[in-house]
Amino acid sequence: MQMAAFVRSYALVALAALTACAGLGSGPVATTPWKDAQQLVLVTTADWNATTGTLRRYERHGGQWREAGEPTPITVGRSGSAWGVGLHPAQPDAPQKQEGDGRAPAGVFRIGTAFGYADTASTAWPYQGMSASDWCIDVPASPLYNRIVDARQVGDAAVEGSSEPMRRDLHAGGDVRYKLGFVIEHNPGNRSGAGSCIFAHLWRAPGEPTAGCTAMPEAAMRELLAWLDPRRKPVFALLPDNELERLHAAWDLPAPTPLH
Repeated sequence: MQMAAFVRSYALVALAALTACAGLGSGPVATTPWKDAQQLVLVTTADWNATTGTLRRYERHGGQWREAGEPTPITVGRSGSAWGVGLHPAQPDAPQKQEGDGRAPAGVFRIGTAFGYADTASTAWPYQGMSASDWCIDVPASPLYNRIVDARQVGDAAVEGSSEPMRRDLHAGGDVRYKLGFVIEHNPGNRSGAGSCIFAHLWRAPGEPTAGCTAMPEAAMRELLAWLDPRRKPVFALLPDNELERLHAAWDLPAPTPLH
């Protein structure tokens, strides 16, 4: 009986040693709401107040994130960035995103519908062509806050006061910024005043900051939309460098890459 117990104990110890040598017991595996994501759009900035940064694309291979394509310069909010509301746990420190603060929301977010001025786009991602009657509601008191709506369906009174026409070329002097883009699903519960109408879109001029979105060159946006694959459940993340350094292991994100 004692010999049998010894043999079983020895076998368990040997198995544990073998597991450790194989790297299977090397540490806890991050479990996050985006654990099934196989594509990642990662934006990094120098700090909370930076208005420029870098966008990188990643694909998961064998459990590891590997960069895909070339990095591209981007701009964010005119006041930098602040913690948003998304898939990540709430972060009590540092600035918190509020309506009209000029900051881009930081964190990890689902990617919503792509949109643009044309009826179609070269992407497998869900896409909606915008019309002159489409608006995103940024009025905190509105029951339609943080939603894209069609005035023909909800009525002209429902979009009154919004500063976000989705056809900026028609309503804002030929503005190209919403010619092509996608929704970043910040504040999915549409909490009043927590920030609304957050997009990735085209920049009007290199280096020009936004009101709280992420902007980039048109060529980079077209390449990004052609790359997004709904089957791979991509997510969008935006973090200052020091926050990525602090959180990348726990949040299952790529390690920081030096320089923007």
